[in-house]
Order: sequence, then structure tokens, then C-alpha cells
Amino acid sequence: MRYGPINVDPEIMSGVPVFAGTRVPVQNLFDYIEGGEDLSEFLDDFPSVSKESALAVLEMARKALTSEKALHENFTG
Repeated sequence: MRYGPINVDPEIMSGVPVFAGTRVPVQNLFDYIEGGEDLSEFLDDFPSVSKESALAVLEMARKALTSEKALHENFTG
């Protein structure tokens, strides 16, 4: 399934969410940020990921974490 810049396919990386058109797990972007790296470092290390795709994923995360409805739907439990 395609979710904007993210693709989930059991045939690609065993269904781990990846940047569409690549085999780069979305988790890698968050690991870089968590490790103190900036976006340009991530993009340099994963040239198959476009800056636009990376920014779109960050925007998706921002929306999920700044909307009460999204927080309730995704993180209540």
C-alpha cells in the first residue's frame, strides 16, 4: 500500500514502511534525527530518498503528533 511518500509491501523489506521507490526504511530518518544528525546527512547517506519525500514524511509525523484526533486514534491505549 502507498501512503504518500511511504510504501508498505510485504515483498519489499518484509513489509517495513519504506520511502516509496526505495528500500530505505522510514525508521532510518527518525534514527538519524534521534542520533543528532541533520536532514542533509540523511539525504547524503541515502541518495535514493528525495528531500521532498523526507520532508513529506516529517510533515506526516508532525500532523500525527499535533492533532488531538490523530493522537487519540493512534496512541490511545
